[in-house]
Amino acid sequence: MPFEFKRLEIPDIILIIPKVFTDERGFFMETYKKEDFEKAGITTGEFIQQNHSKSIKGTLRGLHYQKEPYAQAKLVRCIKGEIFDVAVDIRKNLSTFGKYVSAILSEENKNMIYIPRGFAHGFEVLTTEAEVIYSVDNVYSKENESGIIWNDATVNIKWPIKNPLLSIKDRKFPNL
Repeated sequence: MPFEFKRLEIPDIILIIPKVFTDERGFFMETYKKEDFEKAGITTGEFIQQNHSKSIKGTLRGLHYQKEPYAQAKLVRCIKGEIFDVAVDIRKNLSTFGKYVSAILSEENKNMIYIPRGFAHGFEVLTTEAEVIYSVDNVYSKENESGIIWNDATVNIKWPIKNPLLSIKDRKFPNL
């Protein structure tokens, strides 16, 4: 199998470690294979949109989510630089509500993270710059966009950079 699937502390979040083939020319890896993902329990519908962001060191994007009926599952990958990636459980009826998991994603480790619907997502850039590609299984809806303030004391995320660069929108999100 070209992937190792590792369930994190919140088991619905899956770290995906691809098998990378390298030689003097460079590398090759699969980044998505529906059959293998389904065998690992990732049964989201089809990924229908892909997004690409570029950010400078210290930028924090998040914590974002889409309200129903526009909730989104995400497959996140850092293709340049390194990020501290976070998913916060916002499913109120579960014991993991308000808890978070994190992973380092980078161009070096080539790892990906699968975040199902029902989670807020964000990341912080740890290197001079970083580029992130993420696929989603539902369209973006401005009217259904929401978020959680990055430094919510009840979630208590241990961000590596204490004074991040934030958008105006991200500074105004409410607490969980």
